[in-house]
Amino acid sequence: MHAYRSHTCAELGRNNAGEAVRLSGWVHRVRDHGGVLFIDLRDHYGITQIICDADSPAFAALDKVRAEWVVRIDGTVKLRDTALVNPRIPTGEIEVYAGEVAVLGPAEELPLPVFGDQDYPEETRLTYRFLDLRREGLHRNMMLRSNVVRSLRNRMWQAGFTEFQTPIITASSPEGARDFLVPSRLHPGKFYALPQAPQQFKQLIMVAGFDRYFQIAPCFRDEDPRADRSPTDFYQLDVEMSFVTQADVFAAVQPVIQGVFEEFGGERRVDPDWPLIPYREALLTYGSDKPDLRNPIKMQDVSGHFRGSGFAIFATLLEQEGTEIRAIPAPGGGSRKFCDRMNAFAQQQGLPGMGYILWRKAEDGALEAAGPLARNIGPERAEAIRQQLGLDAGDAAFFLGGRPETFEAVAGRARNEIGRELGLIEEGVFKFAWIVDFPMFETDDEGRIDFSHNPFSMPQGGLAALQGDPLKVLAYQYDLACNGYELVSGGIRNHTPEIMFKAFEIAGYPASEVEKRFGGMVKAFKYGAPPHGGCAAGIDRMVMLLADESNIREVIMFPMNQRAEDLMMGAPSEVSNEQLRELCLRVIPRD
Repeated sequence: MHAYRSHTCAELGRNNAGEAVRLSGWVHRVRDHGGVLFIDLRDHYGITQIICDADSPAFAALDKVRAEWVVRIDGTVKLRDTALVNPRIPTGEIEVYAGEVAVLGPAEELPLPVFGDQDYPEETRLTYRFLDLRREGLHRNMMLRSNVVRSLRNRMWQAGFTEFQTPIITASSPEGARDFLVPSRLHPGKFYALPQAPQQFKQLIMVAGFDRYFQIAPCFRDEDPRADRSPTDFYQLDVEMSFVTQADVFAAVQPVIQGVFEEFGGERRVDPDWPLIPYREALLTYGSDKPDLRNPIKMQDVSGHFRGSGFAIFATLLEQEGTEIRAIPAPGGGSRKFCDRMNAFAQQQGLPGMGYILWRKAEDGALEAAGPLARNIGPERAEAIRQQLGLDAGDAAFFLGGRPETFEAVAGRARNEIGRELGLIEEGVFKFAWIVDFPMFETDDEGRIDFSHNPFSMPQGGLAALQGDPLKVLAYQYDLACNGYELVSGGIRNHTPEIMFKAFEIAGYPASEVEKRFGGMVKAFKYGAPPHGGCAAGIDRMVMLLADESNIREVIMFPMNQRAEDLMMGAPSEVSNEQLRELCLRVIPRD
């Protein structure tokens, strides 16, 4: 017999009755029923119940074991009584009568329990992640992640893509986040960078003549953590294709993503309609460039109804250039209590509140608008707003005004909150949308022009588009949103040196700086570069949605905490003076 096991803890069934077997695993739970011990033995595959009474030579040893001890059990498979069958586990029809036990790894008192789903502080869970990973839910998430990656890889090969690996140690590149820098020992004073994405390399693969590339790529970004973003590293399905348009990329990627969500989404269905929504329309309608389309609420511009109206706050605001008033319809929200709750929500978001109108039936049966805002603008304007929004008795609308960039994000959150409060969110479905036509440039806090998204995207209209107002230039840049999360980002690439130099010049990078930072790619484009494009899909976020988790750390094997610390391994850590001297570095304390 094998030194540790003849079967796993999920293999044995009624056909094995009477067999002598050997199992190894962790003691999941111990129950003492008056001289009869019941032990749930767990391994990676499942659980088998072990039974031992005082007549067994193993009783004395088994009586000493505790939760999470690693043991080997030799015993005989017995059928359970019909009334004691456990249909929830594959081995529920049998139990193993223990004849011999060997302790392979005793365990100290546990800092957190493995049995059950008790909620423990995240700091404790991350410090003892190896124990946390033994818990059923987290273990299941890790297996889901592994299977999703396998499925993605298989689907990409089946779609005619070829997998290549790109370097991990490379040069710094502006990808919208901070680099992790790596000091060079051989070149003192110079630094490598961990790649924020394989962007330049995958474009060079296209220039080299490989047509359809993919990679399950690690990416490294020194970012502030969020619930849906790791602060240090993440994995993405990286894709690039030659001789393609935007529509070709969508056609190649949708079957892969949709297939994975259909395969692992359980009872949740995947809506096959993936609309294309222009970026500015997404902000106007949903207040977000990653809209949750399960929420049917669509915001609208209602500025015309407030110009010259009796509501002085909005009327005066609209006299300023670039301002507008937007309405958030709230079907079924026509009660004072609900409107007060939404006002409180707006105040929590840093706003003084939201104006509102609610519609109700008057005593004579007529429809009337109520609320301070309605009284100020009068019944005709209120009725025009109602008709534009398609509302009726028992409904309400909320209003925000100003320059869109100052309130759009709050309006988007308010839309989501209203949808949740009123039970409008469609459950059990994944709804996708391609967000397209991103602006090529934006202004920073000091009014300087900078890239708004990926600097390597092709401007719509090519070089001619870059001769006018940069803020009106659109890029062949796109994202894929699902249920309020960004899953994919990509673009058709700028493969023409002349257009690239001009785009970077507008963003404040002289030609010499472009040559210095992207010399390899600029040089390659001078020797025949094909039109190409692609995208990258966030694997961590994809698994988070499939696992129905709200925190990305629940689907990452060994994540950092909110302060970008690895509590289990003690990173980041100080290094010795010898290591610093070898790298010609010195640590200077912050003031």
